[in-house]
Amino acid sequence: MAEKTYIFIIIALAIIFTGCASLQQTEFQNGDILFQSLNSPQCEAIKIATKSKYSHCGLINIIDGQVYVLEGIQPVKLTPVVEWINRGIDKHYVAKRIPDLNDRMKPEDMNRVVDVGAGYLGKNYDFYFGWSDSLIYCSELVWKVYRDAWDIELCSLKKLGDFDLTHPVVRAKAEERYGDSLPLDEPVVAPADLFNSELLVELKNIKLPQD
Repeated sequence: MAEKTYIFIIIALAIIFTGCASLQQTEFQNGDILFQSLNSPQCEAIKIATKSKYSHCGLINIIDGQVYVLEGIQPVKLTPVVEWINRGIDKHYVAKRIPDLNDRMKPEDMNRVVDVGAGYLGKNYDFYFGWSDSLIYCSELVWKVYRDAWDIELCSLKKLGDFDLTHPVVRAKAEERYGDSLPLDEPVVAPADLFNSELLVELKNIKLPQD
């Protein structure tokens, strides 16, 4: 009888601790990358060309305890994270990070993405997806901030011609932007390329600021 009671206690404790572990929430940290899809003709073309459900991304910046997403829209700005999430289709998003980044950096180094990102604030959106810093688009912004703040290249760059430009929706958007002068050799990085980076893992059970 005592042995059965002992086994029951062990099982009960296992269930309790497993439940507690499942309730633990992940808090955002500087450098987390968020992905979402927006409802626009350009975003639809991006999803088709890159074969991805995600067309937009941004970078977590924590400033004075407030959580923002640094994003390359028109113009580059800091958007409160809940507002950013709510803007996406069905409010769906995925957050990713380099899993051991916080462990191998000093706190002041983790803040470098905020300092580097501030240098891009107010820059105009690059509708032509060029690689210069004068104009910038969302995934280019994330890639360059990681490179300049932490000397990390999240993924290899591609060329515009590497994407599927044959679909009628994509072709129409490309002709609208470039006419007959499509810059197929222009270096580019798409949200899908960042999403598929082998350096990143997906975050689960995220605690949002209003929780």
